[in-house]
Amino acid sequence: MVSGELLTKQFEEIEVKVERLVEICKSLEAINFKLKNKIELLEKELQNKTDIEIAYEEERKLIRTKIDRLLARLEDIEEQK
Repeated sequence: MVSGELLTKQFEEIEVKVERLVEICKSLEAINFKLKNKIELLEKELQNKTDIEIAYEEERKLIRTKIDRLLARLEDIEEQK
């Protein structure tokens, strides 16, 4: 009978440990889900900032081109005098 009680006790200990592991697993899954959402949000923010930077560079090039054209026109006007 003693070995039966020992076996029962060992199964109960195993059951408690398995329950703890299941709880840890669920907790880690919840953390993982939150982290994945955070990564997705950060990737969207990064893409948005990248798009803004690209648009800024394009606008800067356009302005530089317009300035160069205006300077060329001024030079032409000056040469005609």
